[in-house]
Amino acid sequence: MDKKEFKPFVPASQSMAELTFKAVFLGAIMAVVLGMANAYLGMKAGLTVAATFPAAVVAMAALRVFGGTILEENVARTSASVGEALVAGAIFTIPAFVISGAWEELRYWESTAIMLIGGVLGVLFVIVLRRTLVVEADLPFPESVAAAEIVKAGQGGQTGAKYVFGAMGLAGLWELLKNSNGIHIVQQSANKFMGFAESNIQVMSERLSYTGGILFATPAASPALIGVGYIVGLRVSAVLFAGAVMGWLLLVPLAVFLNPALSAGLEGEASMISLANSVWSNQIRPLAVGTMIVAAFYTLYTLRNSLITGISKALKDIGAATGGGEDRTDVDLDVKKVFAAIGVMAVATFFLYYYFAQNLGGAIVLTVVMVILGFLFAAVAGYLVALIGSSNNPISGLTLSALLISAVLMVFLGLTDVHGVAAVLAVAGVVCCAAGIAGDMMQDLKVGHILGGTPWRMQVGELIGVFIAALVLAFPLMALHRVYTIGSAELPAPQAGLMALMANGIVGGEMAWPLVIVGMFLALGLILIGSPSPMLIAVGMYLPFESTAAIFVGGLIKWVMETRLKKAGASAEETTRADNMGILLSSGFIAGEALMAVLLAFLVLGGDFMPSLLAAKAAITPAMGPSFPLSLIVYPALLYLLVWLPIKKMREGGMAATKVE
Repeated sequence: MDKKEFKPFVPASQSMAELTFKAVFLGAIMAVVLGMANAYLGMKAGLTVAATFPAAVVAMAALRVFGGTILEENVARTSASVGEALVAGAIFTIPAFVISGAWEELRYWESTAIMLIGGVLGVLFVIVLRRTLVVEADLPFPESVAAAEIVKAGQGGQTGAKYVFGAMGLAGLWELLKNSNGIHIVQQSANKFMGFAESNIQVMSERLSYTGGILFATPAASPALIGVGYIVGLRVSAVLFAGAVMGWLLLVPLAVFLNPALSAGLEGEASMISLANSVWSNQIRPLAVGTMIVAAFYTLYTLRNSLITGISKALKDIGAATGGGEDRTDVDLDVKKVFAAIGVMAVATFFLYYYFAQNLGGAIVLTVVMVILGFLFAAVAGYLVALIGSSNNPISGLTLSALLISAVLMVFLGLTDVHGVAAVLAVAGVVCCAAGIAGDMMQDLKVGHILGGTPWRMQVGELIGVFIAALVLAFPLMALHRVYTIGSAELPAPQAGLMALMANGIVGGEMAWPLVIVGMFLALGLILIGSPSPMLIAVGMYLPFESTAAIFVGGLIKWVMETRLKKAGASAEETTRADNMGILLSSGFIAGEALMAVLLAFLVLGGDFMPSLLAAKAAITPAMGPSFPLSLIVYPALLYLLVWLPIKKMREGGMAATKVE
């Protein structure tokens, strides 16, 4: 975009309220709320959803009541979206401390320090890079343009907030009905083991001895997971589901068939279901981790030209950051102070790593590695967001690279005990949080550039959002682990499992190499046949079958809507309006279900678990237990809300006609 021809929505000469208490306060609250929702979703589904779109809609609706300006809405949205970005970095790495055995429980102060240092460094690195990537470079920023159009359209009337909050209420109620810590009258999914059996002729009995079989599970009756599938679309959800089919319906039965001793002495369907889950957990998931390792580096390889270009631009044009802008829309925080702050954070990082490694030399080496890789990966994340949007930002691959480099250095230095594992995971945590924040903030700064926001005010709002989110988000992570257990089928946390296995394997020498190597060759085979995404297939293998099946159902619902729109001859603008409404509803489903799960976790830990709800549960289901047939009502309900309702409302307008990716 030519800077000379570009004119922001709010001219640089116009002054209006922007960095106000109400804008920052609202943004901080939304950062915590959206962060908690994505913490649960990310560990459950292995995916997070960009928060820029729902944050923009909620900010418009909330600030309109108080007469807020468009620039106040921009600051609130900017501050809010850091919650999702920061928690994405956190859940990819911090649970690995527990999965690896370095910690018995999640620790508040250590987790908060990792998030705070990584998040602040991500903001500081982006301040240095902003002018280069946002203003000077001719980059498309697809999601930033779409978000800016949503905000512009919202100035004229309807914001769509009622759809977000309505969907949140419905999904929250549903989670209360199906959560084992809630009323629990609805069962999330049902499974059935189809066994292949032989009659035991020698004892002339009718007892059947299982020699294998296949475990089938229905899609989870989860508005959140179905909403994720709707947002990512049929192609992504189908690839993810293909991994589940490969893992659960091919590899698990194959492992049982080839090892008859596994089922020896087992009787009944419940025992075989337990066996299938055990095989998946102990054999298929390590294999999936091996696939994820190769897939992560293959993803980086396919993006090599973009990565090299992004790093080159950042290093070559870093001097441009020292120039002061002539108008309000081109003024960053003072760069000298920014570099000083980076130095201060580097010192804080050193003390953090010394705490983990218990070794002076190791702490110094890891600090240098983190600062260098943190800046380079922040540049890469920002550049990729500019090209393909934050939803496709491969921060897990970048983080794995940092982890491998750090792990090799720890082995070289002789730090191969639990302290070395913890130190390596701490490096990965800081780098992951920095890269996540960098990508998110680069997107937000571009939105602000289009709308006419003041960069330094947005940067201050982002720093405040990071600070508050880092102080708070460790609590929901701890609550979720204590109630649902990170690493279990309820909260698989696939990326953290990958980080834990790699750290333990390289530093601690505990790698399950046979299974991991088989997974690596599986990834190689998938790459050679041109598989759309080996990483998604691996994640599908790692997740419970009912979760990936529910995401696939969401993709099918999206396909149904798109098909009906084509048959109806809808225009491009009408199609976009319907799709945007569907995304708003899906965002509400995700937030409502996840927040209710987090709330129930806190209530369980609090010990005062709503006696009235338990009494209601006992009265409704005195001896029956939860029912899966009752859960079937969620599918037609979501089909109506995500297909027929958007089509019905699309001609009424009120939503921006710019597609939100």
